[in-house]
Amino acid sequence: MQHQTIAVIDYGSQYSQLICRRVREANVYAELVSWDRAGEVLPKLQPAGVILSGGPASVYEPGAPALPDAVLEAGVPVLGICYGLQLLAYRLGGQVTPGTEREYGAAVVHVTGHNTSGDNLLFTGLPADLQVWMSHGDRVERLPDGFLAIAHSANSPLAAIANVQRRIYGIQFHPEVVHTPDGSKLLANFVKGICGCVGDWTPGNFIAETIERIRTQVGPAGHVICGLSGGVDSAVVATLMHRAIGDRLACVFVDHGLLRKGEAEQVVDTFQRHQGMHLVAVDAKEDFLTDLAGVTDPEVKRKRIGARFVRVFEAEAARLAESWGVEAPAFLAQGTLYPDVIESASSTETKNARTIKTHHNVGGLPQDMTFQLIEPLRMLFKDEVRTAGEALGLPEEIVWRHPFPGPGLAIRCIGEVTWDRLETLRAADAIFLQELRDAGLYRATSQVFAVLLPVRSVGVMGDGRTYANALALRAVTTDDFMTADWARLPYDLLARISNRIVNEVPGVNRVVYDISSKPPATIEWE
Repeated sequence: MQHQTIAVIDYGSQYSQLICRRVREANVYAELVSWDRAGEVLPKLQPAGVILSGGPASVYEPGAPALPDAVLEAGVPVLGICYGLQLLAYRLGGQVTPGTEREYGAAVVHVTGHNTSGDNLLFTGLPADLQVWMSHGDRVERLPDGFLAIAHSANSPLAAIANVQRRIYGIQFHPEVVHTPDGSKLLANFVKGICGCVGDWTPGNFIAETIERIRTQVGPAGHVICGLSGGVDSAVVATLMHRAIGDRLACVFVDHGLLRKGEAEQVVDTFQRHQGMHLVAVDAKEDFLTDLAGVTDPEVKRKRIGARFVRVFEAEAARLAESWGVEAPAFLAQGTLYPDVIESASSTETKNARTIKTHHNVGGLPQDMTFQLIEPLRMLFKDEVRTAGEALGLPEEIVWRHPFPGPGLAIRCIGEVTWDRLETLRAADAIFLQELRDAGLYRATSQVFAVLLPVRSVGVMGDGRTYANALALRAVTTDDFMTADWARLPYDLLARISNRIVNEVPGVNRVVYDISSKPPATIEWE
């Protein structure tokens, strides 16, 4: 089925894909397109509208990302956000200059009287004074001919502009982030009120179309192995694959020794017994720990783990080929999500973004890998995956399980990874999760874990001096995992967790709580 589509032109913002997500919340399909591929892609995509993302460049600098001719030639409504606004103004004859004062953070935008005339559909149904999130140094100094200012802030007299006749709009603030509370409504006004989209993209459509794409990619005789971790991402991928190709799928669960306490047994029981899938469990602890011996750099950790995963999958594929009576399976399915892709910045979708960290299942894959990848969730966020999981009928304990990274505890064991350090971390992490569940706060948080630090501190226990490990607790709340805030857990709960860890986990005498948001920090420490 051909859905009405909004093309989001990527100019390198870390939040470009968030624009897609907000559009999808209005049940309108959105697709990210790199600005330098727009001339090739837009005619094929035939979008109902185009949104230009923000970005770190300045439009007047030599070599700055440009506005492709295909955007205006498409004859559809256009909305420029931040850099996108400045690019429209610059390209159409306006003037953009460095701002005398940069504007970062919360601001109030005042919608002008032009909105009351009914001509400006962008702000329909929104308050006259909007809380928004600004992040810009440049500003539009002079409007192009035919444009009007339709909103202003204290530092941006042209915070929103419009040429209603040409259906071209620009806003200086970011509606895609949660710090702009009415941002989703504004984007819905654009895609529905201005672009005329009816909203025909749903989880049900996604499932049916993804299954059909998988069948086309794999073919009538292809076999697939699926990397299964037990989390919602790989569970949704495994379920989609199973519905698409049935017994030509084998799920491979790798116990790399970096799992939480009791996790290996739980995953095998859930998927082998209750989900009825063909599951192969591989004990590869020694191989992974050998690869990680002496390694302290987090990027090296991730890449070695990613490479070892592929080598394990290749070995299992060869064994499975015998039982299937075929050559080794050509396809590897995995639960890559868009936050993995955009932080790794390793693909054509995100090549304008900066690498934050290399995810083991994206940039950590070896160059000589023989598999063709199948990544049905590559363009989705965690909440969209959970919606799909519920629509697929997966049990609640899988759909709402907190994310657990593929590299596992290796990136929560800061410094060198050893079995003794992993056991210490496992024990503390289990206490943290148990207390959180007992307090009824597991679903109120998005991701929770302990981090073993490469730091020892002096303490006193039983009237004696100790010199033992420090451990950090991390709990965050988030919708999309692109931004996150630290969870305000009750003090008495934190005190109880700290007391239990220090008393029950040998070698730990100090517990701290991480109160960093994302950004500037990432959720994981490595």
